[in-house]
Amino acid sequence: MKTRRKAFLTAIAAGAGLVLGADAASAQQSPPPLTQAQIAEIVASPDRSAADRTNDLRRKPEQMLVFIGIRPGITALDLSAAGGYTTELLARAIGPSGIVYGQSRPRDPNRGPPPPAAPEGNSHPTAASGTAPAATPATPAGAPRPSPVALADRDSALRSAGIKAAPITAVSRPFEDPVPPELAAFDLVTLMFNYHDLGHLGVDRAAMNRAVFQALKRGGFYVIADHSGRPGTGISEAGTLHRVEEAFLRKEVEAVGFKLAAEGNFLRNPNDPRDKNTPDPPQPKDEFVLKFVKP
Repeated sequence: MKTRRKAFLTAIAAGAGLVLGADAASAQQSPPPLTQAQIAEIVASPDRSAADRTNDLRRKPEQMLVFIGIRPGITALDLSAAGGYTTELLARAIGPSGIVYGQSRPRDPNRGPPPPAAPEGNSHPTAASGTAPAATPATPAGAPRPSPVALADRDSALRSAGIKAAPITAVSRPFEDPVPPELAAFDLVTLMFNYHDLGHLGVDRAAMNRAVFQALKRGGFYVIADHSGRPGTGISEAGTLHRVEEAFLRKEVEAVGFKLAAEGNFLRNPNDPRDKNTPDPPQPKDEFVLKFVKP
C-alpha cells in the first residue's frame, strides 16, 4: 500500500514538474513588457521626425505604450495607420524579432466619396496649431501621401538609420476585412483616434470588430483611443465634432466578444464640454483609451 502511494505521489510530482517546466518555457518565449525607462528612451530617440515630436505633445506616447503593455517580439496591427505615427512607435518598441502591419482602406472606384467632414480641430491647442492626428515626416504641399507610401518611407528610414525596429508592412484592405487570412494570429491591434471616422465613412463596424476578434490570439489586446463625445450622441458627430461616445464604442466592441481589460485616463480633460470640434476656451479635448482583451 505504501509502495503504491509513494509511486502515486511520485507521478503527481513528475506531472507538476512537467507543467511548471512548460510554464517556464512559455514565460521564456514571452518577454515581459518594456519598462517605462525603456519606452522613454525609444520616444526620445534623436532620429525621430520633428513632426512626430510635435505629435508627442498631445499623444503622450510614453504613457500610451506603458498602458498597452508593449512587449518585444509580438505581432501587431495598426488599423487606420494613416501617416504611421503610431505604427512606427510600435515597430520601435516591438523590435526586430516582431512585425508590425499598418492597415489603410483602398480607394473603391465603384463607391462615391463620403460627404466632406469638417476639418479636425487640434485636440491639444497648446501644441502647434493645426497638428494633424497622424503627423508624418515633411510632406510636399498638396494631397497627403497614401498610407502605404508613408509606411514604406518610415520603414526605409528606420533601416537606413540602423534602428532595431520591427519591419513595417503596409496592408491595403477594407476596414470590414482588414486582415489578410494568411497572416499569423496577432498579439495586439490598435486603432488610434479614428474609430469615430468609421461612422462618417459608413463602415460596418460590427464586421470590423468581429474580424479583429478572430485575428487576435486568445489573450490578445485591442486598444482604441478616441475623442470623447457627449452621452447619447453615439457616433453621430463623427463628421462634425470628430467625437464618439465612449459608452457607445465600448458596447459595440464588447458585442463581438471582447472584454474590457483596462481604461487609460492619461488623456482625460474633465473641463472639456465635448460640444465643439476644438474646445473653447482652448484646451485639450477629453480623450479616452480603452484596452479590450480576447478571452
